[in-house]
Amino acid sequence: MTDAVLYEVQGKIAYLTLNRPDARNAVNGDVAQAMERAIDQLESDPAVWVGILRANTSGQERPVFCAGADLKAINSGQAGALNTSKGGFGGFVYRDRKKPIIAAVDGLATAGGCELVLACDMLVATTRSAFGLAEVMRNLIAGAGGLFRLPRAIGKNAAMEVILTGQPLPAQRAYELGMVNHLVEPGKAEEAALALAERICLAAPLAVWASRKIVLAAAYESDEVLIDMTNKEFGAILGSEDTKEGLTAFIEKRPPNWQGR
Repeated sequence: MTDAVLYEVQGKIAYLTLNRPDARNAVNGDVAQAMERAIDQLESDPAVWVGILRANTSGQERPVFCAGADLKAINSGQAGALNTSKGGFGGFVYRDRKKPIIAAVDGLATAGGCELVLACDMLVATTRSAFGLAEVMRNLIAGAGGLFRLPRAIGKNAAMEVILTGQPLPAQRAYELGMVNHLVEPGKAEEAALALAERICLAAPLAVWASRKIVLAAAYESDEVLIDMTNKEFGAILGSEDTKEGLTAFIEKRPPNWQGR
């Protein structure tokens, strides 16, 4: 069985690769568990200073970094498996860690896929990439940090439009709004992320890790309240008739019939 997340070390840099290209790298239980193991390795290895999160998009006509939660898994009652005790969704979004991780995105990162990106510390993206929180189109809400991390990344008004319409944000616009650190040509995201990681590795690792901790404390000091609120609302939404309808319609490839209940 192929690992759902690959872990590879090159020098002081670890690559974490989402590895379900046939499923558009959607997060299922295997991804969550494999990601948690990969972060455990990253954090426990003193020789590794920085991580790069990337995706295997081989065989995809239109590259998808990550399509978010595996809706087939949710619809079959496996929603809980998409979370881990240490990392939350995907074994990653709420993980307490000290080492910076750069997202290298070449393609679409939507729903939970966008939330994985937002949980990283920096973002390198190609011009054909896009970032979306499409949950409202399935009568869901972004339950893995996106509702409070995206406004912090691009501002309230821009985030409100992305969240309430469910329409993806093009990489060029995300770059203009400050969400993307470096915007590069298709196929160049990993190369640019590596260059950024190598520059970080020129700095003292203890100072880098301590600085990251303080920056995050300043930016995310109220996360606990927001996480609790998100979890409560997500649970209520998940049990509704419209969620069952939205997921079934997605699987059956038809427009959903919303009932508001």
